[in-house]
Parts: sequence; structure tokens; C-alpha cells
Amino acid sequence: MLDEITISRAIIESYKEKLLAALDVDVAIVGAGPAGLVCGRYLAREGRKVALFERKLSVGGGMWGGGIMFNEIVVQEEARSILRECGVKVRLYERGYYLADSIEAVAALCLEAVRAGVRIFNLISAEDVMIRKNRVAGLVLNWTAVEIANLHVDPITMRASYVVDATGHAAEVVRIAERKSGIKLDTKSGKCMGEGSMWAEVAEEAIMEHSRQVCPGLYTCGMAANAVFGGPRMGPIFGGMLLSGRKVAADITKKLSAKK
Repeated sequence: MLDEITISRAIIESYKEKLLAALDVDVAIVGAGPAGLVCGRYLAREGRKVALFERKLSVGGGMWGGGIMFNEIVVQEEARSILRECGVKVRLYERGYYLADSIEAVAALCLEAVRAGVRIFNLISAEDVMIRKNRVAGLVLNWTAVEIANLHVDPITMRASYVVDATGHAAEVVRIAERKSGIKLDTKSGKCMGEGSMWAEVAEEAIMEHSRQVCPGLYTCGMAANAVFGGPRMGPIFGGMLLSGRKVAADITKKLSAKK
């Protein structure tokens, strides 16, 4: 016979162990969209301890809806290999343009990240950053429901060697660091520049340049990168998002290896 208390105990004990293990990691990623999932997967495959925090119930960011809720996504030649690595069927539309089912793509990216060792925590928001010696050194976390309900409930803190802002257009973590810490960002103005109007060709190139460390200990990838550095948005093409996550993972892996 099934016992409800045993079921509850199993969930609580298991989650507690998972959360405790995520309080001190190599890399903390905020935002489980395509860029965050890819970044986490590549880091975890290199043996890095990675925790990924997503404020919503589901992962995947805007990829689920493709363009105007037509659940197909477009990627370019350079990025299709990342989807293929994850087992996603990629079809040629015309030279330089490839299609994939957005539902399959999100499901595959999430599954591959988890299988690589990424610990994903949904329904958790990063409401602040931890600063030590003028460097981002971790996150301050709370339940998203607490934020929505505007309850006065104190958060918890976790430590990370590096933090990655993959929160999309809002670039929430970078904006928090800028606003609350006084840290000067590595942008032309020293502040978050904000994203420009849609221009897919320029945005897809700019995102690779902008996917980098924006201040000590804090990286940005995905649409957040263009939002931080003033690049245009790219619309419903996702190749740059995937490549951005891979680039940041490679950069952080090199830095972590150099510390040994």
C-alpha cells in the first residue's frame, strides 16, 4: 500500500540533498532558456559542478513558441551541430537555413543538460548577487512565488566561482549587479546598454562578441548578452543562442582549469 507520508518524505529528503549540493558550485547559471541549457551542458560535460536556476515552472525560455506561436525554430549552419549532438532532427529549408521542431529542441536540450550533470531548479529567482572583494561570487535566491506574492520572506545565499546571466532580454542579474554593487561593467558606458531593434543578421554576429565576462565573476550569454552590450535583438532564429552558451562554457572552463 502507498503511504502519503512516505511519498512526502521522499520528495523533501531528495530535494533537500539536491539543494544543499548546489550551495557551493563552480558555475551558477540564471535562466534555463536555450543559451543557459547549452552553457550548463557543456560545463557539466567537462566535469564542472553546475546549478541552473529558472524562475518559471518550465524551462526553455522563448524557444517553445518558435515565431508567433508557430512551434518551429530556425538555426544557421554553424549551430545545427549543437542540436544534432542532442539528438534533435534538423531539416534543411534552403541553403544556410535549417529547421527544427521547437518542442523537440527544448525537450532534448533539457534532457541532455540533466544527463550531463546540471542540477536544474525551477520556480527559484535570483533576487540579488553576492559580492566579495568587488567580484560577483554567488547568488541570493528565493522562491518565485514569494516574489509574485510580494511576501517579506528572507532569501538564502549560494556561492559560485562564476555566475552566468542567461535571463534573456531583461538581463536581470547584470542589472542587479550594476544597480546594487556599484561595479562598473565592461561596456562602453560602464552600464547595461539595453537591446536595440530587431536585426537578425547583425544580432547573430554581435551575440558571439558580447557573450563574455561583463564584470569580475559574472558572464552573460544568450539574448542577455546583446541586451547588456547594446546589440539588436534577433527574433525567432536560435543559432546564436546555442553558440553563445557553448562559447561562454568554453571560456569559463579555461578559467577554471587555469586555477588548478
